Amino acid sequence: MQWFSLAAEQGHASAQYNLGVQYDIGNSVHQDDAEAVKWYRLAAEQGLDDGQRQLGWMYDGGRGVPQDRSEAMKWYRLAAKQGDGLAQVYLGMMYDRGHGVLQSKIMAHMWYNIGAANGSELVREHGIAERDFLATQMASADISTAQAMASECMSSNYQNCGE
Repeated sequence: MQWFSLAAEQGHASAQYNLGVQYDIGNSVHQDDAEAVKWYRLAAEQGLDDGQRQLGWMYDGGRGVPQDRSEAMKWYRLAAKQGDGLAQVYLGMMYDRGHGVLQSKIMAHMWYNIGAANGSELVREHGIAERDFLATQMASADISTAQAMASECMSSNYQNCGE
């Protein structure tokens, strides 16, 4: 904790993120959502995708900040555009449920697809499960549209993602 704190105070984004995690889960320090948000925000504002994703998570759940799903979408998008698979799956969930954005099964399917392609094994499995369940509620033409959009999004380095 001492080294994380020193590095974080000096502006190291990854140390700021890791300090945020410590406060988020209460590891080696008293659990404190507001303090976690403080450190996640500092890392996020420096462009660290992990910090952006976790700050989005805090806004999504109203942890340490008032719940604001539009703000959560902002931070998830920033992380997703850097290839963060978990943030991409979270975007899928937001579109799937209409949280902070107009509900869109096509956009949800697209982000689940992208997150499944980019995430760790656990993230991949989650993205695939969510995508496949959602597909049971969609017309085949909409699934094809979502798949084409996912391809375009990925090939454009997350610049053309249907938004």
